[in-house]
Amino acid sequence: MKPDPRRQEAITWEEVDKLIDHLIPQFRREFTAMVMITRGGIIPGGMLAEAMDITHILTAAVDFPAQTQSEKSSAFMAWPEFIQFPAEDKLRGRPTLIVDDVWGSGRTITAVKNRVSAAGGFPETCVLHFNPYRNLFGNARPDYYAATTDAFITYPWEIDRGPDQVLFGEA
Repeated sequence: MKPDPRRQEAITWEEVDKLIDHLIPQFRREFTAMVMITRGGIIPGGMLAEAMDITHILTAAVDFPAQTQSEKSSAFMAWPEFIQFPAEDKLRGRPTLIVDDVWGSGRTITAVKNRVSAAGGFPETCVLHFNPYRNLFGNARPDYYAATTDAFITYPWEIDRGPDQVLFGEA
């Protein structure tokens, strides 16, 4: 197995705070709902919801089927599986901010945006990092992003704490 040639970068909580501070003045409207994409969007979504006083907070969990190496060139053809998604009546008529940590290929956040729109919501997308080099959607990009990168980002909440650090059932 070849090593991954992608550049990797770990960021700190202080850097996350700066990214959030950079995002907040960008918003062009008031949002009455937020959809956080699990798992990466939960922490930045919570930080933004608190800062923007958004209380109608929902989550979406999306999975794309595993692809073999020969199938990877046809990434557009994989249909997403929505493991969890808000009911349409929770989105209808609402300006909705969709939050994830990173726009890499763009598949997940685009699938969520399209489904929010189909439910009658008015979605706009927001990420901490946009990677235009992995984007599968041409000139499409997030409505709001704090930074552009070509690196694989490791966020502070993704640090491997290991099973030996977690106590299950012990008091």
